[in-house]
Amino acid sequence: MRCSLCVCTTLFVSGLCAAIPAQETVTLESLLAEMGDMGRLSAAPAPAYVTRQFSSYDQRSTDPAVQDKTNWFANGDRRQVLRAEETAFGTEHVLMDAEGPGAVVRLWSANPDLGGIVRIYVDHAAEPVVEMPLQSMLGGGAKPFVKPIAGEWARGWTSWLPIPYARHCRVTVSGDDIYYHVNYRTYAAGTTVRSFSIAETETLMPKIRAVAAALAAPESAPFPGDASSEAFYLDLPAGATVNEPLPVAGPAAVCGISLRVDAEDMEAALRGCLLEIAFDGNPASVIAPLGDFFGTAPGANPYRSVTSGVLDDRTLYSRWVMPYRERAVFTLTNHTAAGISLEGTVTARPRPWTEGSLYFHAKWRAVRDLPTRPMIDWNYLAVDGGPGRFAGVMLHITNPVVDWWGEGDEKIYLDGETFPGHFGTGTEDYFSYAWCSPEVFTHAYHNQPRCDGPRNYGHSCVSRFHVMDDIPWTKSFRFDMEMWHSADTRVTQAVTPYWYAPATSSDNTPPVDPSLLVVPTLPGIPGVEGAIEGETLEIASVTGGVTERQDGDWSRGQQLWWRDGKPGDTLTIAFEVERAGKYKIQARVTKAPDFGIVQYHLNGTPLGHPMDLFHAGAVSKPKPFLLGREPLKAGRNELKVEIIGANEKAQQRHMFGLDYLLLEAE
Repeated sequence: MRCSLCVCTTLFVSGLCAAIPAQETVTLESLLAEMGDMGRLSAAPAPAYVTRQFSSYDQRSTDPAVQDKTNWFANGDRRQVLRAEETAFGTEHVLMDAEGPGAVVRLWSANPDLGGIVRIYVDHAAEPVVEMPLQSMLGGGAKPFVKPIAGEWARGWTSWLPIPYARHCRVTVSGDDIYYHVNYRTYAAGTTVRSFSIAETETLMPKIRAVAAALAAPESAPFPGDASSEAFYLDLPAGATVNEPLPVAGPAAVCGISLRVDAEDMEAALRGCLLEIAFDGNPASVIAPLGDFFGTAPGANPYRSVTSGVLDDRTLYSRWVMPYRERAVFTLTNHTAAGISLEGTVTARPRPWTEGSLYFHAKWRAVRDLPTRPMIDWNYLAVDGGPGRFAGVMLHITNPVVDWWGEGDEKIYLDGETFPGHFGTGTEDYFSYAWCSPEVFTHAYHNQPRCDGPRNYGHSCVSRFHVMDDIPWTKSFRFDMEMWHSADTRVTQAVTPYWYAPATSSDNTPPVDPSLLVVPTLPGIPGVEGAIEGETLEIASVTGGVTERQDGDWSRGQQLWWRDGKPGDTLTIAFEVERAGKYKIQARVTKAPDFGIVQYHLNGTPLGHPMDLFHAGAVSKPKPFLLGREPLKAGRNELKVEIIGANEKAQQRHMFGLDYLLLEAE
């Protein structure tokens, strides 16, 4: 343990503010050292490389002039492999086939269980250097693919373990019915690479585990010994602007910012306070609302990454490395109607400015009420001039409906490409999760710190930070994301891309419109007028099983779900009635293959006969049925649901779901 912690500290301290010197030979060990190295992103890569992607995108997408689902917006992003090969192992489906020298830096799938056995071959060898179930590899369940270097987050399965190869790499699976991405580097010709081997991973397991430990707690990485921190405290009245030159003279690099914000409305403050950072007298290369710059919107949503994060006490931190030759000037403008107090530190250290040094950029763009029809490629960023390196993006989307907003694929073009070198399979796939999952999660490289729900309604915040899989360019860069929403509606969204480029480069980010520096409001989710929503009812008691809110196509997007009880178990729910009297009582309940037979009781008295909730096939949401015409008390009343058994054709899970109650006085 002592050895692992020592290695962890060495790797992550060295990467905070100063790029690790270029290795004579690219090895697994040198690539491991890059996994927490923020400093290396701030200079042109040495040795030089390009980063591209193989994926299962729909191969019908060939012509951007054909803007429909038959071509440019085709969505059959599954089972799209390069080819099938018959080998000594049987049929192998090829996901990647690339000449070296290079390195695989990310492998993702939404359904690795259907991928069977993954095999990775390097340098045209007949035997694979990796051979194991794809689910084990991406799930972090087998050496050297340990958590959180590999694992499942919000139903997306990803490995970030680098796999270097000298001459060639081929990745295959035995089952082809999968979604997948393979991101890889191709180094400049002549670069010496030592190819991946399992024997070397055994030797390097202490370092691999140390990197895994550091990625699990990226906010804890210490600063180098020669870094110094300057404290600040600002009261920023409504409408005020403050300019603060950083007292550390260059050549140097900002390598940390820590910030606490005191405001009556935290969401309004973090969106309405605009941060600008200018280096060496150039126009500001950072222009973003405070929260968005720190990767959170709206509000301070906890997450922890190597680049930035929000601690549980709502402290915001940044570990982006921002070099400058002479000086750095911070400008803050409060566009809100209330005062804001800011307290924190800026950490910097001496760092030589070299011919390859690049300036850090982060610029915010937003659109209000963007129509989802017709589908379009919505631009995140375009940069002319280089060299540069794309290092990540944070997306905040405000979705007024429960339907999924992110079927759209990323399309990334480098150096004048007419067809994207990165063509993805879905917005959530780009952000390394899957299946439009509303699950909140955090990781060193990708996050979903907020998803309001139910389902995909409300505010969602997602990020992906390209640390190992950064995307260098020489002349130009463009990142488009399809606006491919399941519903015909309008969304409001904002992105903050992060990149490095010289002062001579230009980007297409429009000036910030102050009217957009507000948190968008949302309409309510449609529901049945006058209904008492099941998910809002008080659970008075439950004798077995689990109760929870379930998202779906129910009134207001949710139902009360009781699952895995047993015959004889009861669930009692309470509801309020303003006036005593006789009422027509209706309920909308769910039927499905694994639902049970239940008996209803009202205030201790059985209601009617047992009800069989079995339904073969898909989940059924029938019209409300009549529970009875019964007297109700003023104030609290109780409805008890008792599990009697299950249909002989049903899966024996005895589930029950209540969408809503309707009460009509008679």
